[in-house]
Amino acid sequence: MRKYVFILFFCLVFTASCVVYIPYSEEGVPPPVEEEYYEDYEGPLDVSYFYNHLDPYGIWAYHPPYGYVWIPEAVSYRWRPYTYGQWVWSDYGWTWMSNYRWGWIPFHYGRWGWDRGLGWFWVPDTVWGPAWVTWRRGDMHIGWAPLPPEAVFVAGIGVEHPPFTFPSSYWIFVEWRYFMDPYVRRYVLPYERNVTVINYTVIRTNIYVRDERVVNGGIDIDYVRRYSRRRISKYQLKDAKRPGASKIRVDQLEVYRPSIKKSQVAKPKTALNKADARSRISRAKIKKLEEEASPPPGKRRLRDVQRQEIKVLEQSQEKEENALKRKMVRQKDAVKSTSEKKRVEKEYTEKIVKLKKSHAEEKAKIEKRHEEEKKKVEKKKVKKKK
Repeated sequence: MRKYVFILFFCLVFTASCVVYIPYSEEGVPPPVEEEYYEDYEGPLDVSYFYNHLDPYGIWAYHPPYGYVWIPEAVSYRWRPYTYGQWVWSDYGWTWMSNYRWGWIPFHYGRWGWDRGLGWFWVPDTVWGPAWVTWRRGDMHIGWAPLPPEAVFVAGIGVEHPPFTFPSSYWIFVEWRYFMDPYVRRYVLPYERNVTVINYTVIRTNIYVRDERVVNGGIDIDYVRRYSRRRISKYQLKDAKRPGASKIRVDQLEVYRPSIKKSQVAKPKTALNKADARSRISRAKIKKLEEEASPPPGKRRLRDVQRQEIKVLEQSQEKEENALKRKMVRQKDAVKSTSEKKRVEKEYTEKIVKLKKSHAEEKAKIEKRHEEEKKKVEKKKVKKKK
């Protein structure tokens, strides 16, 4: 009897020592094997940590002249950097709080670029920042755009006035009242609206170094308070112990921001060439669009997303037109003579007519895009039937 008890005990001990629990992320993707090792490692990591950590969430491709770049796959069809999350005012200035578990890397290190075939791609860098974006502000809207790979950070100085222009599609605009909203992505204007909004805003890039920390001064805090009409709390950054989404705890913002060193020999485990990456990304985008068109019960459909885009567009256009009309009334009240009043009215009537024309063009463009999206889905369905 004692012999059998001993054998049973030995088997239990041996089995327990061999069973390993592998945690899965919220997205159902297992974390990299190296995750546990790096969390316990004391000292600076190198850029290979980025390669390993981001690998499950996208693809790596070799894209001259930038070298290895990362393209996210587990994102929506219309995804743009710095949209899924919220803005927080911290002791490092305007800080982006991403909703993604992997967001602590590409929104705080490196730069974002755009390629017609690849879409948005991320170029690694080792300097941590609260948000690598530039800004635009006006009376009605506030906007931000990811700094491109060409935006160089100078140690001890920062990034002040990039010597390049941003394509209109780079910009992400919202009305002031939605700027600090935790679901800011719901109120982002369609990029077809950007050309008009840019004409009513001014650019502001203000990333600098203060007390050995990178600060994104962006838009002055008092200006934001005045136009957003919101009370804005200031959070102190606290280092998180492990990778993951940033978290707010009382008056602190927990962010994982390890020290990363450069490496000339580090590279992704697998990396596609540019042509293969474009092909894969193209298929992935069509799949995402198809999922939006035919989602499981309870999920938003493609037509709902498109309707929301039109709604946001029309609300913004109406508000812009009303603001111009109010300005005309104020100008007319400021002058006394009848001739001057007629001059002001004529001037602003012409501006309103021009504005309405641009609004009509914006709506036509977005409706055209919506039709193209529907055709892509239908084309995919026809191929499946065959």
